[in-house]
Amino acid sequence: MAAVPDNEKLQVLFITYYWPPSGGAGVQRCLKFVKHLPAYNIIPTVVTVSEKEASYPVLDQSLAADIPEGIRVIRTSTNEPFEYYKKITGKKEIPYGGFANEQKGSVVQKFFKFLRGNLFIPDARVGWNKFAIKACAELLTKEKFAAIITTSPPHSTQLIGLELQQKFKVKWIADLRDPWTDIYYYKDLQHTAIARKIDENYERSVIQKANALLVTSTDTKRLFLAKAPEIESTKISVIPNGYDEEDFTEPSAPPQDAFVITYTGTITDIYNIEAFLKALAKLTTVHPDIPFQLRFVGKISSEVKEQIEDAGLQHLTHLISFVPHSESVKYLLSSTILLMGIPDVENNYCILPGKLFEYLAANKPIICIGPIHSDADHIIDECGAGRVFHYAAFDLIFDHLDQLSHAWKINHNLDLPFVNYKRYSRLNLTGDLAKIIRD
Repeated sequence: MAAVPDNEKLQVLFITYYWPPSGGAGVQRCLKFVKHLPAYNIIPTVVTVSEKEASYPVLDQSLAADIPEGIRVIRTSTNEPFEYYKKITGKKEIPYGGFANEQKGSVVQKFFKFLRGNLFIPDARVGWNKFAIKACAELLTKEKFAAIITTSPPHSTQLIGLELQQKFKVKWIADLRDPWTDIYYYKDLQHTAIARKIDENYERSVIQKANALLVTSTDTKRLFLAKAPEIESTKISVIPNGYDEEDFTEPSAPPQDAFVITYTGTITDIYNIEAFLKALAKLTTVHPDIPFQLRFVGKISSEVKEQIEDAGLQHLTHLISFVPHSESVKYLLSSTILLMGIPDVENNYCILPGKLFEYLAANKPIICIGPIHSDADHIIDECGAGRVFHYAAFDLIFDHLDQLSHAWKINHNLDLPFVNYKRYSRLNLTGDLAKIIRD
C-alpha cells in the first residue's frame, strides 16, 4: 500500500495515561509528539484519564502550555488502587519507578510490590482500560482515524490498542518508552510463575500484533525482537526522546562565583554514584580555592542522601524538590557541568534517559555514570558532549573532574563550543513518527 501524501490531512487517536497536569518524564514524549504533529498535517485527538481521578506521581501545571490550541482532549474515569494504598500506608504520594520513592526493603514495600506484581497485570493502572476503550470505541465508530497510537508505561495502555485493533481493524502504533518484562525493577515485583507468564503473553501479543512499534533506543529494540523473532526488524523503529527547541530560548548562564554540578530527575542508590561522590570529595581538597556546589533537582532517595553525607559533601550539596519543567531547564542553563546517572542494573545498556537530550541542548559538559558502550555512551560520544564513566572508575572520574577544574580557573564558562545534537529536536523526531503514520 502506498504511503499517504504529505499534503493530505490525517487524524490520529493518541491514547496516553500521562497528560498534563501530570509532570515528570513520562508525559514529555507524548505531549511533544502531539504538539508537533500538526506541523506535519496530522491532527491528534488525545484520550487520557481524568486529572481528578488519575494517579500521577508528580504534577506540573506549566506543561499545559504545550498543548496546541484546538487539540481535542477526551478524559475518562478510571478505577485504581492507589487511594487505598495512601490510606493504608498514610503516605501522601504514590509509589513510582519500581517503588523508588519507598523505604528500601520495608515490609510494607515488599507487600505492595507483591500485590502490584500479581493482582494487577501488567500494572496497577489497568483499571483505566475499560473506560478508555469505551471512549475510543465511540470515536472510532463515528470518525475516521489513520491510526491509533498507544504510549506506555503504563504498559496496560498497550492492551487498549490490542483490543481496538482487533475490533476496528485500525492501524495501530505501539510506542514503548521503556522495556516491559525487562524493566530494571521487574524482578523486585515478586511475580508468581503464573503472573509472569500472563504478563509475558501480553507483551508478546503487543509485539506481534501492532502494525508498528516505537522504542527509544537500539538496545530496547534488540530486547523486543528477542521476544518475537518471527517479526521483521523493520517493524520496530527507534525514535529516541529529544529536546524541544522552544524550551531552550533563554541564553546559557553559567555561574561565575561557583563551580555548579547539576543533576535533574529521580535518583536512588541503584544509580551507584558513590565513586563520583568520593572523587568530588577528593577534588575539594585538591582545589580548596574553587567553590564547588552539587545540586540535585527532583526526587532523591534517603540512601543517596546518606551517601552524600558519608562522602562529606553535605555542606556543598543543595537538594531541590520537584520543580516545573521550565524551571528545571533554567537549572540546567545555570550550571557549570551536568551529572547524569544510569541505574546499575541488568539490561541497562538500553536505558536512555529523556533528560540526556535536554542535557545536550543545554550545551554543558556531561559526566554520565553508567555502562560503557551503552546507547547513552554512543550518543554522548557522537555529539561530543562529555564522557561516560563506569560506576567504579574512581581514578578516571577524578582525573576528568580535575581537568575541568583547571579549565574553570582559566574561564568560568565551560560551555561546549559545539554539540551536534540538532537531529534530536522534538520537531525532527515527530517527523519520523509522521512518516510511520503515513506509510
